[in-house]
Amino acid sequence: MTRKNIIVLEPYFGGSHRSFLSGLQKYLPFSFHLCTLPARKWKWRMRFSASYFAGLLPRVRSCDAVLCSTFVDVACLRGLGPAWLREVPILTYFHENQFAYPVQAAHERDMHFAVTNMTTALSSEKIAFNSFYNMESFFAGCVAIQQKIPDMKLNMVDAIRNKSSIIYPGIDFAGIDEIKSPIEAPDEPPIIIWNHRWEYDKNPELFFQTLFRLDERGINFRLVILGQSFNHHPDIFQKAFNRLSHKIIHIGYLTDKTEYYKWLRRGTVVVSTAEHEFYGMAIIEAVRAGCRPLLPARLSYPELFPQDFLYNDDDLEYRLGEELKYKRLNESYALSLTDRFGWNNLAESYIAWFNL
Repeated sequence: MTRKNIIVLEPYFGGSHRSFLSGLQKYLPFSFHLCTLPARKWKWRMRFSASYFAGLLPRVRSCDAVLCSTFVDVACLRGLGPAWLREVPILTYFHENQFAYPVQAAHERDMHFAVTNMTTALSSEKIAFNSFYNMESFFAGCVAIQQKIPDMKLNMVDAIRNKSSIIYPGIDFAGIDEIKSPIEAPDEPPIIIWNHRWEYDKNPELFFQTLFRLDERGINFRLVILGQSFNHHPDIFQKAFNRLSHKIIHIGYLTDKTEYYKWLRRGTVVVSTAEHEFYGMAIIEAVRAGCRPLLPARLSYPELFPQDFLYNDDDLEYRLGEELKYKRLNESYALSLTDRFGWNNLAESYIAWFNL
């Protein structure tokens, strides 16, 4: 059997997009040929990467399929690219969708990007979403747009649903599994892990205000703050550094994955207060390392973990206080919660998706 050749167009080659493509290359029996741009200026990428890639593609067909992320305008790509692009199957993977992607205020949302997601879905042979929440929030947005279109009755949703799948992005757990958890001392305070971007959509205000109240009540814990920070981040971080300095044992993003995994292996509880999450890779990695998850009962989390690990915002202080009374997850339970998210278990789903 001839090895399938797949051209990958990724104008935002970083973070989860990059790790996803690394997994495809490592675990799937295809030849992937990557055309990428650095992960920055996402709005410019969405508007013009299709035109850019169309000019790079060879005039003669050299692949069996094309894989795009949602930062590529597939309709534009097919219109401007070489003639063979109208015949070759194009598959698009939705790491996110612009209907549900967070903005500071509702009036700031540029619906052009959401409409681009729609036309991309219509122009692709197959699309896959990284979670049920991602897919359903996308379709809710499509329905809302259809209802606003004047003078033209369109039913794009059914056509898109018929070509849609949900396939979780695989995670390579090898690096985490190679590191053993340190033995917990009986009198060692529990460690809370925060491993999210330092941005408003992760709702750090709720997280740190909850920790302030737990600290005032004399609850014993230590704090590890991971995740990527930027030049400008919410003011609550500096307040937290000042008020919780006696609790914090690490602050800062770690580019060395081994060092990052070592901190996860020490954690007792990993907490999310996110107002936006299409998947939750950072949480899954922490759970794999043995951290007990405490997650909002919304977004993608209810489809990833049992209800016992979910909370309502009003209950966070009580629930976190209770979780701090427990030990880390034992190894067998951590594996049972996360095995289904590993590449070894997801590779066959991707092979079936690519085999048109």
